[in-house]
Amino acid sequence: MKEALFYEKLADKNVRCNVCRHRCLIKEGRRGICRVRENNDGKLYALNYGLTAGVGVDPIEKKPLYHFLPGTRSYSFAAPGCNFRCPWCQNHHLSQSFFAKGKLAGVEIPPIAHVRRALHYGCSSIACTYSEPTIYLEYALETMKAAKERDLANVWVSNGYMSEETLSAIIPYLDAANIDFKGTDSAYEKFVGGKKDFVVENMKRLLDSGVHLEITTLVIPGVNDTEEELTETAKTIAEELGTDVPWHISRFFPAFRMRKTPPTSKETLRKAERIGKRQGIKTIHLGNI
Repeated sequence: MKEALFYEKLADKNVRCNVCRHRCLIKEGRRGICRVRENNDGKLYALNYGLTAGVGVDPIEKKPLYHFLPGTRSYSFAAPGCNFRCPWCQNHHLSQSFFAKGKLAGVEIPPIAHVRRALHYGCSSIACTYSEPTIYLEYALETMKAAKERDLANVWVSNGYMSEETLSAIIPYLDAANIDFKGTDSAYEKFVGGKKDFVVENMKRLLDSGVHLEITTLVIPGVNDTEEELTETAKTIAEELGTDVPWHISRFFPAFRMRKTPPTSKETLRKAERIGKRQGIKTIHLGNI
């Protein structure tokens, strides 16, 4: 573990974590929403620092990033943990912080080793992906700095719920991001305990900073798949972020706590595509069909 970035020491050995928009108030001996940042005697520690829970070499298009270094490979890794509790999560075994004998599961791999592996496998970038990079910020940031020194691009695949402090830290080293945008206020507030406006603000900041941005919306039956909900999602993208940002509309398949929910129909994805085009979005990709 490593002492965390961006936290405040408060009275009675309490701390406030400022890595993501939840800004958890954490009492001594307790952990934040992510369950991997712990208050130990008035100091906040990232328990997942240096722990790799998933690793692979992927086409950059799998992130999905279709308009950033197309045709190249991206060395991808994740540490355990997430600051959301999406009941449909398809990487829940990584994101929902699993334990083995009381310890976070994962293999210890130092940041520089990830960079060396990326170079060995002929990758053009390193992607912090699979779980939520914000929650392993300390690990991700050190890897990003080492990657930049060796002319590797840095990619984040994120839920976009990082704090302003975290954005300021990563933007100088970040080249591209795909943000998982759930689209509606109800999807965030009812299902994951977040706020849509925070994610939109962060995507605007990424764009304004020159980071290449693509957006993915997983369309889920009963969550965000009605005509009205899809229109709200597409309208937000077009009006708040611009019609030039590529939008990936992805098909849900049963997973995690929603195994009894049917897959999204292909027609629903095509309906979303039509709605997006009506809102003026120029580039739309349908995924998982």
